[in-house]
Amino acid sequence: MAVSLREYRARIKSTESMKKITRAMELIAASRIVKAQQRAQAAAPYARELTRAVSAVATFSDVDHPLTKEEENPKRAAVLIVTSDRGLAGAYSSSVLKEAERLAERLREEGKEIDTFIAGRKGEAYYKFRERPVEQTWTGFSDQPSYDVAAEIGETLIERFLREQGEEGDVDEVHVVYTRFVSMLTQEPTAVRLLPLEVVEGEEPPEESELLPLYEFEPSPEAVLDGLLPQYVQSRIFFCLLQAAASELAARQKAMKAATDNAEELIKKYKRIANQARQAGITQEISEIVGGVNALADANAGAE
Repeated sequence: MAVSLREYRARIKSTESMKKITRAMELIAASRIVKAQQRAQAAAPYARELTRAVSAVATFSDVDHPLTKEEENPKRAAVLIVTSDRGLAGAYSSSVLKEAERLAERLREEGKEIDTFIAGRKGEAYYKFRERPVEQTWTGFSDQPSYDVAAEIGETLIERFLREQGEEGDVDEVHVVYTRFVSMLTQEPTAVRLLPLEVVEGEEPPEESELLPLYEFEPSPEAVLDGLLPQYVQSRIFFCLLQAAASELAARQKAMKAATDNAEELIKKYKRIANQARQAGITQEISEIVGGVNALADANAGAE
């Protein structure tokens, strides 16, 4: 019984240490998620106004820009998958990867080949383990993305999209798979087509009475689109990264809280079993003492 008791005490000690770690990670995620939400909310007005400007140019001009031109028979698509750099976030990365698998299956059914781009070490490890080809990866920023990283990703995808058809590495479509932050309890894996450009008026549609602002294009609508569209694509990617960062921290906080609660329940269970083992050991020792006393008394009585 003594060995079993020592074993349970060691388990209680190790579980308490694990509880401290998960509790600390829960508090860190809780402190960072507020800032991540604020960054996503702060980026929304810029993305919305930039979308309105692009919509105005597309509405009031007849410019046929390469970023808005759709191929009649698209044959190749680029897919950017946004995952996390670290684990301990529940099913966050696996949900994104499952959504990417569904998108890839749909694109293959349409007869398109897929070039994969990945943001985050978890997605990189997933594809490396399965020995699947990856065009390019970006890591080290999943919970705190910067606009510079979004600009680099956007430039890479735009460059691949603008290559002449038939040229090595050209793609006809660009898709992004990320996790959209809905609330602290809900994060939804989402796939959107980024190129050819689909102008979307933000997350919430405007009122029917709301009109697009009138612009005068200088020097020309073509030059304005040349400047606006790359920024529009980069801002969309940056917004996706910010949404994914907030979702990752929310998922990590939820997972670490569940782990902390499970550790508390496990500690209670081990303490209960350890107390039972200790009481059983005490009972057995008392029984052995009483039995020894009785045996000694019987021996003395027989000697008399």
